[in-house]
Amino acid sequence: MNVTEKAQELIAGFTESFENDTFVKLSLGNYRGPDASLKNIYVKKVLIKKEPRLSLTYRHKTRDITKNHTAEEFTGMLTQWLNADFRVATLQTLTSDIRFEVHPSGKATLKKEAVRQREMPSDSHDKSKNRLISPKNKPYLFDLKITDQQGNVYHNAQDKFRQINHYIDILSSLIKEVAPSGRVTVADMGSGKGYLTFALYDYLKNVLQLDPHVTGVEFRDDLVALCNQISRNAGFAGLHFEEGTIEQYDAAGTNILIALHACDTATDDAIFKGIQAGSDLIVVAPCCHKQIRREIEKHKVENDVSFLTRHGIFLERQAEMVTDGIRALVLEYFGYKTKVFEFISDAHTPKNVLIVGTKGHQTEKAQAAALQKIRDAKQFFGIEYHHLERLAGI
Repeated sequence: MNVTEKAQELIAGFTESFENDTFVKLSLGNYRGPDASLKNIYVKKVLIKKEPRLSLTYRHKTRDITKNHTAEEFTGMLTQWLNADFRVATLQTLTSDIRFEVHPSGKATLKKEAVRQREMPSDSHDKSKNRLISPKNKPYLFDLKITDQQGNVYHNAQDKFRQINHYIDILSSLIKEVAPSGRVTVADMGSGKGYLTFALYDYLKNVLQLDPHVTGVEFRDDLVALCNQISRNAGFAGLHFEEGTIEQYDAAGTNILIALHACDTATDDAIFKGIQAGSDLIVVAPCCHKQIRREIEKHKVENDVSFLTRHGIFLERQAEMVTDGIRALVLEYFGYKTKVFEFISDAHTPKNVLIVGTKGHQTEKAQAAALQKIRDAKQFFGIEYHHLERLAGI
């Protein structure tokens, strides 16, 4: 079998294109590895804190997971995948397409075709030259003390302005997946001072030309009053803020539900509101994971990961993954296709996890599979209940 030889040729082509900055993208398909749900992996180049990295999107049957790696890390992974797990790989550079394939006979081939020079895709997380939200003629940005009256971003607000655009950039691709038209109803749970809420309304109204009706839900009455005044000043007739908690809010009719950094089980409350409303898109960035951590600490099940959970920092991280993993499974139980990925809002903000649910079709088979995975996870980690699971009554 000549798989190793042909695989090394593709890897050499990738390494050369990455080093001379002609790499466009790489896709891996026809998976034959141990993960029954994995279908493809898509690779692109990104800049994180001015350092080149490779962003890998793992495409599963019901969810996408994105992870970032150095070129050195990825090369080792690619070697393993081409020699064992994937039968097809296509490398695109600025000047050529290189296709690696392992045929049913076991023979590997490598085909290289020249192409007309492509345009290099953006590798930056900071789209400063093509921002979805510009700073000019935005009264709300002035009232939020992001810009001066001429639309110049204050020096001490540069990070916040980049953060706003980064969030909108992420949301824009998610919103396009559900393809809203005409009137669209949005609930932003725990909207705080409303930076993202204003920018999202601006994007939906003035960029996508929709008829948005956006509600920011916030329990601090002073922030609600401030944001409503800013909304009136901006002439945003379809944007208002109301005082209350996520648990109390009536989300009926909500197309898009967002909750960024809702603490602990408030994230579960937000997800369940979206499920109840049948929202087309649910987007949450969880904060704190105390409920499941207490469950794990309470029962102290002895298993293969006990050597990790006896250390506080590892227990905290394990609780985060278990909490969010079960959240994704509950969404899948209700027919949502899920994505769980890591994003970085700016150079001074820690990494975050975003859980995204896009409404799909609910089937008995998928429900049964998700329910069994939830039960297995609870048993393995000694969890009596998960707040979202209890809310959903499953």
